Amino acid sequence: MIKDRGTKKWTAMMLPEHVSLIRKFNEESKKSPRPQLDEWDLDIIQEYIQIAKQRNVDIEIKTWNDGAFIFNIGKFTWVDLNRRKVEMENAFKSFVIRLDEIVDVTILE
Repeated sequence: MIKDRGTKKWTAMMLPEHVSLIRKFNEESKKSPRPQLDEWDLDIIQEYIQIAKQRNVDIEIKTWNDGAFIFNIGKFTWVDLNRRKVEMENAFKSFVIRLDEIVDVTILE
């Protein structure tokens, strides 16, 4: 039966700088780029926000933050265009979302 050290024999060949660069590369490769929204997309997002606020229905908002997409579901409690923020609440919590982070909006009826 062969008794091998497995991956331990290769760790001596890796410099700490090399290991940190590999980890950094792996973290950056998992990030997705921010989608570029044109004027049409922004108009559609604004229209859906207005409809959801008027009808008081649940809405799913897709936001982009630091290379990751975050999905939030809830109802609007207030929209502040001066500070460019919206507040939403669902059954568990209330949270504030900046309008600049919103990528996509879906009305759930």
